[in-house]
Amino acid sequence: MATAVELITAPWNLGLRPPAPAHEPGTWRAPRTLRAAGLETRLRPARVTELDRPPYDFDPQPATRIRNGVTIREHTLRLGEAVRAALAADRFPLVLGGDCSILLGCLLGARHHGRCGLVHLDGHSDFRHPGNSDTGASALGSAAGMDLALATGRGELLLTHWPVVGLPLVTDEDVVQIGDREDEAIPPVARFTARDVQRIGVTELAERVVHRLQWRGLDRVWLHLDLDVLDERVLPAVDTPGRPGLDFPQLVELLQILVGSGRVVGLDAAIYDPDLDPDGAYAAPIADCLASALAPLATTPVRG
Repeated sequence: MATAVELITAPWNLGLRPPAPAHEPGTWRAPRTLRAAGLETRLRPARVTELDRPPYDFDPQPATRIRNGVTIREHTLRLGEAVRAALAADRFPLVLGGDCSILLGCLLGARHHGRCGLVHLDGHSDFRHPGNSDTGASALGSAAGMDLALATGRGELLLTHWPVVGLPLVTDEDVVQIGDREDEAIPPVARFTARDVQRIGVTELAERVVHRLQWRGLDRVWLHLDLDVLDERVLPAVDTPGRPGLDFPQLVELLQILVGSGRVVGLDAAIYDPDLDPDGAYAAPIADCLASALAPLATTPVRG
C-alpha cells in the first residue's frame, strides 16, 4: 500500500451538459475550492500535480456524438499519465474533479500497472450507452452519465479503446457498484443500491465489498466517488442531487474501511459544483470527509 498521497487536480466539466444556454457547468472550480477549504493542509500531500483546465465546447465535435468527446480523450491521456506516474512512485493518487468522465483517465493510469478493479460509488449507475439509450440524431451524449459504460467498453471507440490497455478499462466482473438510486438495468456487476445500503448498514456493506474483492482476487482497485451518492439533504450542490443517500459520517466510514483494506490504489472525487454552493457551505464538509478517509496517508510534503 502507498505511504503518501499525491494530489492531482483535474479541473474539467467536459462530461456535463450546459445547465443553461451558453453557460458552462461549474465543476471545474471544485479542485481549487476544496483545496482552499483545507483539504491540502489536512492531507499534506507528498506531491501536487495540477492539470490544465480544458476548453469546453458547446458545439458538436468532429466524428463523435459525445459532448466534448475529442477533448475528453486528449485530457484522459494526460490524466492517465499523471496517475501512472504517481503509482510508479508508490504514491496514492487522489484525483479531484471535475465531472465523472475523469474516471477514464484514472483507470487508464492504474491499468498501466496491471489488472485493476473498480468500486464505483455513485448515486446513479452512469451506464448510458448506444445500446440502451437513444439520444436522437441531434442530441449529444454526456460522458459524465456514461462513465461506467465507457469504462466497461461500451460506446464509441474514441472513449473505450486506449493505448497499451486496449478495451475495456475494467471487466464487468471486476466492478462493484454502490449507492445508485435507479431501477434501470446495468451490466452484470456486483451491485448495492442506495436502499441496500440503508438496509444492511455501512459496516456490513463495506465488509461485503471487501469480501467480493478478495473472492475476485483483486488486490488493486480504483475507487470512484461521485459525491451525488450523498443524500441531497446533506449535499445539494451537485449536478443531479437525490435521495436516499449517505450522510457524511457514513461516507467517511465506508471510505475508511475500503481504503484500509489495502486494496484501493487511488481515489477520484467528482461532481461537486461550487457554482451551486455560492456561500461555500459544502466545501469544508467535503474536504473534511476526504481528509478523514485518507488520514493514515497524510505526510510531510517533499520540498525542493
